[in-house]
Amino acid sequence: MQGADQGQSAPLNGDGLSIGIVRARFNDTVTRALADACLAELAALGVADKHIVQVTVPGALEVPVALKVMADSEDFDALIALGCIIRGETYHFELVANESGAGVTRVALDHQIPVANAILTVENEEQAWARAADKGRDAARVAVEMANLLDDLL
Repeated sequence: MQGADQGQSAPLNGDGLSIGIVRARFNDTVTRALADACLAELAALGVADKHIVQVTVPGALEVPVALKVMADSEDFDALIALGCIIRGETYHFELVANESGAGVTRVALDHQIPVANAILTVENEEQAWARAADKGRDAARVAVEMANLLDDLL
């Protein structure tokens, strides 16, 4: 493991990995764009379609529950959370952003499984669209990299 933090990384390889994706339907057009970018990147990294399971839930608060069930199954090398929370005029934005983020983290820590959190928290729809494709691709890369790292560590 020496040299692991020298700024160089091996090419990401998703061959043989099983990935679970939970996508919130709230702000559906944005979360579909996140999912499309994520799936394209997973394919580019060598993750086979047959090893990707996608589910949808109503909103970001429901994402951690579905992630937990997937983690409990022990069928996945990594999980990906996709969603979009756009600030409104009430405290609800903070509640949903904080609680969904805490839930995603809890699943990862409790189950020792990588969970790439690509639940966008933005001020407006314009910001969501500006981030959707990049964050979807980033989530795929994080999931593959962390699945490989945990495989090496365990």
